[in-house]
Parts: sequence; structure tokens; C-alpha cells
Amino acid sequence: MKLTGRVVYRDIEGGVWVLEGDDGRTYQLAGGDRKIKKDGQRIEIEGDVARDLMTAAMVGPVLNVATYRFI
Repeated sequence: MKLTGRVVYRDIEGGVWVLEGDDGRTYQLAGGDRKIKKDGQRIEIEGDVARDLMTAAMVGPVLNVATYRFI
């Protein structure tokens, strides 16, 4: 799955990085590297959504980052 959006830091449960997708949904980011963790950065991410996972932050489904590029 390929998604585009904006990376945002949310101060929930000790802090969590999310993708506010252009599709209107919010995804909790998992994987990738620290270069993607820049608040406000526009990005395109390719990865898989873990549908069988829940987190304490409850911001949306977990997106396992395989590859990314800044846009």
C-alpha cells in the first residue's frame, strides 16, 4: 500500500509519530528510520497496515514502513 501525507508528532502516551494521510485517515508509524520523524514533513510511504494490532495511543492503524521518500 502506498500513502502520502504529513508526518506529525503527537504527545500521547509518551509520544507517537503519525502519518496524517491525504486520504483523511491517521496512521501510527512503525519502522522506517529517524529521518522520517520530522514534524510537518510531507512524505510518501509504502508499507503494510497491521490490522490485527492495537496500541495505547489509539491514533489509528499501525503502518509498517517499508520504504519512503520525501515530497
